[in-house]
Amino acid sequence: MMTDAKTYRHVEKLVTGIATSDGAGVSLTRIIGQPTLPRLDPFLMLDFFGSDNPGEYIAGFPAHPHRGFQTVTYMLAGKMRHKDSVGNNGLIEAGGIQWMNAGKGIIHEEMPEQEEGLLKGFQLWVNLPASEKLSAPNYQDITPDNVPTVNIDDAKVKVLAGEVSGVIGPVKTTAVAPTFLDVALSGNVSIDISDEDSAFIYVYEGDIAILDNFGEKKSLKCGQLAVLTQQGNAVRLSSSNKVQKMSKDEAKFILVSGKPINEPIVQYGPFVMNTQQEIVQAFNDYQNGVLTN
Repeated sequence: MMTDAKTYRHVEKLVTGIATSDGAGVSLTRIIGQPTLPRLDPFLMLDFFGSDNPGEYIAGFPAHPHRGFQTVTYMLAGKMRHKDSVGNNGLIEAGGIQWMNAGKGIIHEEMPEQEEGLLKGFQLWVNLPASEKLSAPNYQDITPDNVPTVNIDDAKVKVLAGEVSGVIGPVKTTAVAPTFLDVALSGNVSIDISDEDSAFIYVYEGDIAILDNFGEKKSLKCGQLAVLTQQGNAVRLSSSNKVQKMSKDEAKFILVSGKPINEPIVQYGPFVMNTQQEIVQAFNDYQNGVLTN
């Protein structure tokens, strides 16, 4: 017999990011891809950057290679210009997202399109299955006005990728099909998640609580990531901002989920393949100037 009963996920692990720098010296917080949480299949890395000090971001990310996975850049504030080795050029603005399939290889750069003001956002790395690691590179540049918002309970949910409450995000991926949501929560909400997907929540404003089937609460503070248990078809959350009498009445977080690939991973910096031999080939291709061939 079919049932609509929801089984709520709970928190398996809490993670706090570590301060680091990347590119030509951009200050950021690494949440996935650090010793406490090296990976969360299919997710390889999650960085959060946010500063109004140009000295912490102005040098940007000069030309660098990728092979074997996808990069996702989601801007909350500011503008980032991207260019690559095959002539692509675009601008990622606040509220916009770029989903890049590096596939068999690409060399690109991401540089701030501003000399002052706040630059804030995320970069997420999503693995590719072996069958797609040498696929053709491509970009999906999504402008803010093409990102739909759906109201669920006391939440406003931006659907960047995947589907929630019948609303489908603008990012179209084939090899992997993650869900990427940006949520502003002023009270309580229940959000569906595909059963057995890996899933995490990262809070970037305010505090929230995650409630399991028994009503037990696990607090999640700004700057923390919660890895959710893999079983369950929904997550139930509440905002604790009003209780704390904060000036803002919303907590903000991203909720990301995706099916595990369950394949071997061998990583050497910006190359992510299945075997050491494939990594050596990627490095040789880059050194010989044929990464994208």
